[in-house]
Amino acid sequence: MFPNVQVANDAETLNQFQRSWTPYTGKLDDNLCAKVLAQLFDKVGESILVTHSMGGSIGWRTPFHTKNVKAIVAFEPGGTPFVFPENELPEPIPTTYAPVAAQAEEVPLEKFKKLTQMPIILYYGDNIASKQTNVIGPDKWRSEMAMAQKFVEAVNKHGGKAELVHLPDISIYGNTHFLMSDLNNEEIANLMENWLKQQNLA
Repeated sequence: MFPNVQVANDAETLNQFQRSWTPYTGKLDDNLCAKVLAQLFDKVGESILVTHSMGGSIGWRTPFHTKNVKAIVAFEPGGTPFVFPENELPEPIPTTYAPVAAQAEEVPLEKFKKLTQMPIILYYGDNIASKQTNVIGPDKWRSEMAMAQKFVEAVNKHGGKAELVHLPDISIYGNTHFLMSDLNNEEIANLMENWLKQQNLA
């Protein structure tokens, strides 16, 4: 565990954290999940989509199927492909352990442009490697965050409003991959709330 980590490490907290995992029951179908999530947005109306980790890839695809996503807040998206317009796929970002490298996938420009119709913010926590390393976790997230930055640039290139916040860059340290449930979760929630207010959405 990193020395500055913002997570309780008592036995009961770790026990409850392990109990929160969802088992894999089959292959993840991002497009199917996005279509189902879009149906929920159509049912409840205009809403803010908040995603985490692998859910980020589902989140990017959800606006392809509904007009009711008013903004996307993504906590450390990664683990499955970021989307890019056709013929604009970035070069892979290699990792020491290749299977954990960030992935990218082409989608038609018409679909991608739907991501330019809402504000998007991505938050990444601490202890992400700044250069390639043999330590798999920090190296994986170095790759993911670098691909995320390329995604943000692609959205903005096509007229969108996306940004990436690396928390140590704004003097917030020690956050894990589960930054929304770390010890400073109120500070993280306030960041999100203030951003939503800036977008006139809160």
